[in-house]
Amino acid sequence: MIQQHSQQVQKQPASPARLEFDYIVVGAGTAGCLLANRLSANPNHKVLLIEAGGRDNYHWIHIPVGYLYCINNPRTDWLFRTEPDKGLNGRSLIYPRGKTLGGCSSINGMIYMRGQARDYDHWAEVTGDDAWRWENCLPDFTKHEDHYRLDEGGDADAKHRDFHGHGGEWRIEKQRLKWQVLDDFAEAAVQAGIPRSDDFNRGSNEGVAYFEVNQRSGWRWNTAKAFLRPALKRGNLTLWHSTQVNRLLFEEQAGTPRCAGVELERGGKVQRAVLNKERGNAEVVLCTGAIGTPHLLQLSGVGPGEVLREHGVEVVHDLPGVGENLQDHLQIRSVYKITNGKTLNAMTSTLWGKAGIAMEYLLKRSGPMSMAPSQLGAFTRSTPDQPHPNIEYHVQPLSLEAFGQPLHPYPAITASVCNLNPTSRGTVRLKSSDPRQAPAISPNYLSTPEDRKVAADSLRVTRRIAEQPAFAKYTPEEVKPGLEYQSDDELARLAGDIGTTIFHPVGTARMGSEDDEMAVVDPRLRVRGISGLRVADASVMPTITSGNTNSPTLMIAEKAASWILAEGSQASDSA
Repeated sequence: MIQQHSQQVQKQPASPARLEFDYIVVGAGTAGCLLANRLSANPNHKVLLIEAGGRDNYHWIHIPVGYLYCINNPRTDWLFRTEPDKGLNGRSLIYPRGKTLGGCSSINGMIYMRGQARDYDHWAEVTGDDAWRWENCLPDFTKHEDHYRLDEGGDADAKHRDFHGHGGEWRIEKQRLKWQVLDDFAEAAVQAGIPRSDDFNRGSNEGVAYFEVNQRSGWRWNTAKAFLRPALKRGNLTLWHSTQVNRLLFEEQAGTPRCAGVELERGGKVQRAVLNKERGNAEVVLCTGAIGTPHLLQLSGVGPGEVLREHGVEVVHDLPGVGENLQDHLQIRSVYKITNGKTLNAMTSTLWGKAGIAMEYLLKRSGPMSMAPSQLGAFTRSTPDQPHPNIEYHVQPLSLEAFGQPLHPYPAITASVCNLNPTSRGTVRLKSSDPRQAPAISPNYLSTPEDRKVAADSLRVTRRIAEQPAFAKYTPEEVKPGLEYQSDDELARLAGDIGTTIFHPVGTARMGSEDDEMAVVDPRLRVRGISGLRVADASVMPTITSGNTNSPTLMIAEKAASWILAEGSQASDSA
């Protein structure tokens, strides 16, 4: 059983201004923008949305290729770094997280990907709640979709109409460019035994195709535009951006802690925003992501008691799973130098080339400036005996040594492959009681034999694709990792040298069944042992989805909103 080591909770001093709300949503990122929209739809709800970052008025947020200028930029990124990682041969990685309205949806790769049906069926099994089964999650995906296939005059047939929505806030479009070298890589993948796919999002994403993206007419479509801007027209929604939440506030209720609000810094002053006590179902909802949520919980005295006491934080509730179970997709970047083909390396090597790219985007909203970071995707098995597709490719018509560095001076492509279902687990733990000091992020990549084996096997799959006739005309030369490395041990070690995060951290406040001692939230996302507090972001995932994680996070927020509203309605009826 989880023990509550201290019944002493923070007491709230009287506030000079009574800042009372029915719902306080912390984090205006992917999940928070949707939640603020849904909760404020009822004019009787007084909703506060708090974001530590600033407005999303930086022009590079909205130009798709602008992710290059948003990641590792203090204006839009928290600039986190991982601890030195043994699996990466001692390397530390940048760990981008959005620091602006829209959160990671303002700086991510814009790829629309749900994962596989089995991901959600597994969540239902480990939580004991069928609400998480694929068929019961699908309506929460389609509810907010505005899918291009269903546009008037579109080519959608029944199979697409059964799996997609139209008229919602979340726009999904096909990419506005093609690359011959990527078309040929896709054909080589087919020759290597990977089928073509016409839709990655119907429950089985096996196959090869261009990714669909969250864009509208060549512009990035983030959650601030989709969900927040329309909701801000409502008088009952208050947005405080550039506002740091320092800790959660608690009071004792019937012998257990209840979340009563938040302490924050706004305009250089420490303030408190509190929940309306007259509304019995008032809640604080954390939407600060797989790094921010466990960090804020720990700063507030909710987490592993030993860790909290080590940093002088009074334990409000000893919840050992907070900050544990960190999972991420580690991408292993194979680089192939080519001949007789056009890639972005050559196009950007001259001022005329760059000017042409800019002009195409200015006139048509197409071309390289409309590019998602990865254009071509593929899902397959690392070995034939795998029961389901367990690796994902992100293929790009460019190459560079590392993110933020110049493109190579020769034409090349990058075929990044990641293990969709890693067994390695990491941690997020506070380093100090100071809320402005970043936590220690330790992913523990490649820390299990299974993950090292998948890494080695996936590099062999990449080689098999590159050897196919469709790609042979480019005379591909493997620059990274290099054909001299062949054994499992060599390839796993090289994976540690060239692997990097694909920015999909999840799981650090995972949901679970009542008898799961490491579960942080129950299947309805309520924090265990504390009333008035819920989590609705990627941190609640018990296991990582088999694909990019932004769209599953929106689905989680959609479910959370429906449960919060339903519980509020029941409370009102019984009052």
